[in-house]
Amino acid sequence: MSVLITGANRGIGAALLSAAHARGQTAFGTARTSDDNALLPLDVRDPESCAALANRLKDTDIDLLVCNAGVYLEKGKPVDSLTDTALWADTFATNVTGVYLTVMAFLPHLQRSNAPKIAIISSQMGSSTRAGGQSYIYRASKAAALNLGRNLAADLKPQGIPVGIYHPGWVRTDMGTSAADIGTEESATGLLNRFDALSLDTTGCFEMWNGDAIPF
Repeated sequence: MSVLITGANRGIGAALLSAAHARGQTAFGTARTSDDNALLPLDVRDPESCAALANRLKDTDIDLLVCNAGVYLEKGKPVDSLTDTALWADTFATNVTGVYLTVMAFLPHLQRSNAPKIAIISSQMGSSTRAGGQSYIYRASKAAALNLGRNLAADLKPQGIPVGIYHPGWVRTDMGTSAADIGTEESATGLLNRFDALSLDTTGCFEMWNGDAIPF
């Protein structure tokens, strides 16, 4: 099985890459910048960067594409101070447009697979039902990523490519802080199990790392 994971230089992405390797899968990780030569260069915000990596892997069939790269640029900022439009643009460029560009760039690689799947790492903070205030930019971007994933699921189902949208849990990372509930290994193991379970019957699902459904 061949897996491509974006944003694999740290946190959940790095844990997913390690867990996939531990399973014996052929796993590729990407990073915008990294000193780790094992990671492939990819800026998900840049169509040319996406095209370059897709061309580099042109002979590789991708069975599972994990769109994990994401940012939380407003963290710690009060909600009445988010007037810098660059914060909004940069967040959406990575968390939403980046997902679209990555999927489109690697769609030919997925189409060659016998059992292709796409997993989008969003957040329960993208749930409109569970809107709890604060983090307006991040919440809006993750809601948009959820909407994008649901629409991709509808359009790619006839091609036999299921798409799942997932919340990794509140994880002890730089983004989640040391106060979070679970570690990266537990999150990664749960997420990989969810990816295993993803099928055309469940395409468009919005789930927790442990399989619990999240209301839209």
